[in-house]
Amino acid sequence: MRSSEEFETVHRLISSGLNDCAIARATGIPRTTIRGWRNGARRSARPTENAPCGTKHVFGDLPARAYAYLLGLYLGDGCISRHPRAWRLRIVLDTKYPTIIEACRRAIDTVMPGQHAAVQPRPTNCVEVGLYSKHWPCLFPQHGPGKKHTRPIRLQPWQQALVNQATEDFVRGLIDSDGCRVVANDRGVRSVRYHFTNHSEDILGLFTNALDHLGIPWTRNSRYMIAVYRKAATARMDEFVGPKTMPRPPLT
Repeated sequence: MRSSEEFETVHRLISSGLNDCAIARATGIPRTTIRGWRNGARRSARPTENAPCGTKHVFGDLPARAYAYLLGLYLGDGCISRHPRAWRLRIVLDTKYPTIIEACRRAIDTVMPGQHAAVQPRPTNCVEVGLYSKHWPCLFPQHGPGKKHTRPIRLQPWQQALVNQATEDFVRGLIDSDGCRVVANDRGVRSVRYHFTNHSEDILGLFTNALDHLGIPWTRNSRYMIAVYRKAATARMDEFVGPKTMPRPPLT
């Protein structure tokens, strides 16, 4: 991800009169990124001071769709662990759904350009999709000691802004990790339902807030489960989630 130093360097070169191609050649930063900075897309995103990795981040440069999807996966079935030289993000996924495994891998690679997530088998019909980086606690400040349901889970304003831009991808990430799509047969009538289960009240709240943002009605079936069951609502969910066996859309 881009640092505030790169952002400031590009703006100095813009002020000097160089065009986007010349700046890209001089800095190695893609022209599309430079064009966005020139047009002011990044001016509202302030560098983050005192980041855990020691870098001043400008989170407005993150790809909203890939980040929102990865955030949903992380909140559902992900964790961050400390290693001697870096942190490791791990997302645990079921081997029954290779399209979700591939979507997770692509999301990580998009959020961390130039790096490649590893997929490691586990003995219980699961895999770990992961990547080492010193930036993970910055990107996912919800990281902390203990299980997620034992500590507050709140989105930072910059995270909420990205989720608002890519709410469907955020919901899909939550469903792909801790949710399911159920097809029931009620006295000969086929019906579709979506369930999302999590022991964190805060994460349940993030899910229902996202549904509210999309105008999708929901109900709370139990202490830990949110359900979407109305016909129009499940049809809307099918537009961007659908069965887990189906290919996931590109996140660009």
